[in-house]
Amino acid sequence: MGHGGNVIDELMADHREVEEMFARIQAMTGGGQQLRDLVDEVTIELVRHSVAEEQYLYPAVREHVEGGDRLADKELEDHGRVEKLLKQLEKSRTDDPQMNLLLQQLMDEVAAHVQDEETNLFPRLRQACTPERLNDLGDKVRRAKSMAPTRPHPAAPDTPMASKLLAPGAGLVDRARDFVTGRGKNS
Repeated sequence: MGHGGNVIDELMADHREVEEMFARIQAMTGGGQQLRDLVDEVTIELVRHSVAEEQYLYPAVREHVEGGDRLADKELEDHGRVEKLLKQLEKSRTDDPQMNLLLQQLMDEVAAHVQDEETNLFPRLRQACTPERLNDLGDKVRRAKSMAPTRPHPAAPDTPMASKLLAPGAGLVDRARDFVTGRGKNS
């Protein structure tokens, strides 16, 4: 979850982590509790990652990158689609045939989002910001991930200010629920 480095290095490390989790899901032959645990692990990582991006990355893109509003808005739309899929997966049973379809949709959405960020958004941000600013954003993103919710909340506002106010409380409640249920114990 907290990898170190500037914001781009931090978020790219998250991307590789999620890709590795998706590869483990694709390699699974069965379902049951092992699949549920892995889907929960992916959900926790994606929610934390998204909240941190919404709080710090996208505001920086809006501020520093030419055409940043358009870029940030597109990324937020991607997050909305992913969050809805995560919510559907949270409610799905592992023996439901729909789960495989939802997982494939999720993997496709996340892969497209990662590709777009890494080939388009990150290079533009790296060019627009000083190394010090990128390092500061990396620190902020790591802090945000440590306090972020661990479950999808698609109805929650995605503005940076609302997220900064609401995410720690939702994160606390989610982590308490996770502790009681044992969800995400490997995260």
